Amino acid sequence: MFRTTLRRSAAALALGVAVTAAPVALATTSASAATPYCGIYWGSLAKSSSRMTTSTVTGLRAGEHPCYDRLVVDIKGRVTGYDVRYVSQITMDASGMPVAVAGGAKLQVMVRAASWTRPAMPNVSGYTTFRQVVWAGSFEGQSSFGLGVRARLPFRVFTLYDATTNKTRVVVDVAHHW
Repeated sequence: MFRTTLRRSAAALALGVAVTAAPVALATTSASAATPYCGIYWGSLAKSSSRMTTSTVTGLRAGEHPCYDRLVVDIKGRVTGYDVRYVSQITMDASGMPVAVAGGAKLQVMVRAASWTRPAMPNVSGYTTFRQVVWAGSFEGQSSFGLGVRARLPFRVFTLYDATTNKTRVVVDVAHHW
C-alpha cells in the first residue's frame, strides 16, 4: 500500500508540475491580451453632469498626447455641466439642423455655458484620432461642438477649475485605440 501511495504521489507530482507549468504560461498570455491600450478603461458610452451655470465659453483648443487626443473648452467661471456622447448626426443648437463633420464617428460635445461669440475652431489635421471640430451653436445657456473622430473609440470627460483665475476647463480625451 505504501508503494502504491508513493507511486501515485510521484505521478501526481509529475502531473502537478506539468499542470502548473501550462496554466502559468496561459495566464501570462491571457493577461497580456487583456491589458488595455495605455491603461485606458474609459468606454464609449455617454458621459454627463447636469449642473447649470451662468458662465461663458472663452475658447476652444486641442492637443495630441501619446495615447489620446484632447479637446479643451475654456470657460469663465465655475462650470461642471456637460453632456458628451456619440451621435449619428451633429445638430445645430435650437434649430436641429444637421452640421457636417468629417470622421467615422461623431461626438456631440455640449457644455452648460453660453457663448456670445463663435470661438475659433482648432485645426486638428494630422491628429491620430480627431478629424474635425465644428461649431454647433449656443442656445439657452449651453454651447455645442461637434467632434469628428476616426472611429467610435473610448473617451473620458472631466472638469478642472482654477480658483486663482476663476476659469474652468471641460476636457474631452478620446483614445487612439481600444
